[in-house]
Amino acid sequence: MTGRLNIAIVGAGIGGLSAALALSARGLSVTVFEGAESPREAGAGLSIPPNALVLLKRTALCGDIEKITTRSQGLTRRTSRGVPFSHGSPTALSYQIHRLELLEMLLGAVKEPVRFGHRCMAVKETQPGARLTFANGAVCDADVVIGADGIHSVVQRQIGLTAHPTSEGIVAYRGLVQSQKLSWGAELRGLNMWMGEGRSFICFPVSQGRLINIVAFVPSMHDMEETWFAPGDVRALAAEYEGWDAPVRDLIAALDHTFRWGIYDRPPLPYWSRGHVTLLGDAAHPMVPHFGQGAGQAIEDGFALAVLLEHAKRDEISARLKTYQDLRWERTSRVQAASRLAGQFYRSVGDPAQAQRLQAWMSAADWIFPHDAEKAALALL
Repeated sequence: MTGRLNIAIVGAGIGGLSAALALSARGLSVTVFEGAESPREAGAGLSIPPNALVLLKRTALCGDIEKITTRSQGLTRRTSRGVPFSHGSPTALSYQIHRLELLEMLLGAVKEPVRFGHRCMAVKETQPGARLTFANGAVCDADVVIGADGIHSVVQRQIGLTAHPTSEGIVAYRGLVQSQKLSWGAELRGLNMWMGEGRSFICFPVSQGRLINIVAFVPSMHDMEETWFAPGDVRALAAEYEGWDAPVRDLIAALDHTFRWGIYDRPPLPYWSRGHVTLLGDAAHPMVPHFGQGAGQAIEDGFALAVLLEHAKRDEISARLKTYQDLRWERTSRVQAASRLAGQFYRSVGDPAQAQRLQAWMSAADWIFPHDAEKAALALL
């Protein structure tokens, strides 16, 4: 292999496509492989936090982001009965977006090949780099392989890692409501959360206000698969929020269908990289969603990795991937812990420990949101 580094990314989700965008912008040759036949709509919106937003806005996406997102300044919190939560809240700007629209925007911006229908089966180290084998019989040799293939990562297993999930005892119901179904739907602004004992409920507009994304966290004694696609029962969801504030009940009643998502936590992995193979996003550091940092940390990973690989020689790749791992491991481990505490805070109304958890939540926002992953990586070169 000669010339610029040849990078293979496994997974065309937000993390994989963001990494492809960042790597190609720095002159690296990138091919993305995705097992699905096409981008899948997960029936969900997401928030792009300030630490990820600052990175995406340095790319050609800047104008597109402004066109297809809704903005919010901070988080409006209420009790289950609708009483405003009197304590302060971080006021950092974030953008809300439909996940499919973000994926389509990233796909349009990535000029390198994205090959759907390529389900990775094996990753084997070779003398010059690594070799990928796919279920369709295709083979790819690359200088660097990046596993961005999510919580059930094949690449993670191929480098000798096994994650051991622990249930939070929480199930998230996700869904989208057409705002026109509600008399007040078009007036909804920003991130809104209702907090109760053992439960929380969040909603925000996406798709320029045409849709309202909802996520409802409820206790569960049953283990279930970690997937956004398991069908849920709207009537069962409504029963969980009986007696809550009217907007919560109105939103649930307006749902055509919902999906259930088992929430699991994991301790930090002992390592992410082996030889010329590394991980990013959920494959490296899956985290509970309560700080809205899953996509944000994946985006940070890709941009940091691009900085560290930009001028790397082939005999430096292993060392650069180790530097990337060390740089990102400490931060993502802290964000994992902060996300866990945030969920406990949201569901601890009436608990004497809530004030302490509030302070921890506020403090975490102070160091999570202002971070610049590119600058942190550049400081190591």
